[in-house]
Amino acid sequence: MNQRLMIAATAATLLTALAAPATSMAAEKEKCFGIAKAGQNDCANLTGAHSCAGQTKMDMAKEDWKFVPAGTCKAAGGISMDEAKKQLKL
Repeated sequence: MNQRLMIAATAATLLTALAAPATSMAAEKEKCFGIAKAGQNDCANLTGAHSCAGQTKMDMAKEDWKFVPAGTCKAAGGISMDEAKKQLKL
């Protein structure tokens, strides 16, 4: 019984340790619109023209986005989601 408890505790600790970096990594990224090259967007676009990664057909489309490190979007020439919606009149 002691051995089972030890294995369960070890497994729980490992799962917690693995989940922590994923959470902090997501917090350190932001969606940056207007910087994705054709076929290199990260997910669905704002207009609903497609619903998956890699489906944008033109470079730097304002409705398509990529994840970038937080705070680097403007330097990369991108815009926020709110700015993209305003420019696209959504």
